[in-house]
Amino acid sequence: MAVYTRLGAEEMSAIVETFDVGTLISAKGIAEGVSNSNWLIETQHGESARRFILTVYESRTDISDLPFFLDLLDHLAARDCPVPRTMHDRDGASHRFIGEGEGRKALALIEFLPGVSVSEPTAGQARAVGAALAQIHLASADFGQARANSLDLPAWQQLLGDCGAEGLESIHPELGRLVERELGVLAREWPADLPAGVIHADLFPDNVLMLGNKVTGLIDFYFACTDLLAYDVAVTHAAWCFSTDGTQFRPDLSLALTEGYEAVRPLTPAERESLPVLARGAAVRFLATRAYDWLNTPEDALVTPKDPMAFARRLQFYADPANSGIFGA
Repeated sequence: MAVYTRLGAEEMSAIVETFDVGTLISAKGIAEGVSNSNWLIETQHGESARRFILTVYESRTDISDLPFFLDLLDHLAARDCPVPRTMHDRDGASHRFIGEGEGRKALALIEFLPGVSVSEPTAGQARAVGAALAQIHLASADFGQARANSLDLPAWQQLLGDCGAEGLESIHPELGRLVERELGVLAREWPADLPAGVIHADLFPDNVLMLGNKVTGLIDFYFACTDLLAYDVAVTHAAWCFSTDGTQFRPDLSLALTEGYEAVRPLTPAERESLPVLARGAAVRFLATRAYDWLNTPEDALVTPKDPMAFARRLQFYADPANSGIFGA
């Protein structure tokens, strides 16, 4: 379970009270995710029960970034994108703090949206996700705020360097060599002159809520930033178009995802041509964070680190010249 911070019943009730959303009925830790602590909150508000997601932000989230993340949700929701609204407290603030000194952490209460995260997506669902991704790219064009990508190529280099050759080889004997080769390729070939804007940067199936083929919610925007729009397509492709362990590529999902995206926002020729290297970068990004977490997650944390090799396999697939045509470049 992804809960690093423990909150007692009285403390949880006091937190909920500050948001004026009713009386706390229940709070259940949410297993998904590895970066922050999350609970599903249910309250009684008059005659009706209401649900929210309470998030306590852990060390990987820079508190100074919260206004960007939370204001972005409100901006997109106001433009009819399928994203949850931020619940503001009685003073109008989008987030609050708990703890003191070095233990001080921020928290926010987010609207709960209906739907389920799919584990075996269909082509119709992948097409809908592609369209929803393009929708938020267009809707955020007038957002007016920017945030640098804190998990860009230099960050991948740093994270993988911190893992060390010995650490990477403890995950898999060949992983160090693969990482060294691919970081060199990305340093030489990463594009810099493509259309940029606000991107989600983490649109995995567990960050999408669906009812049938309809997207009811895009959630967990805590890696959102300003970067290449096509890189966001590549991230989503890597997240959706393979089996969970990365051993099987799904060409039907790949085609549907890109068709859905381009039905709303057509890619430029330069973006399409760059997708193969952007996809290699997307695979390295998640390989880097997973490898670091694999080697550094505390033993008593209520979370199971995710397998880095699932993205090493994706990386090998994208790097294989025989697969260069999957994006139609």
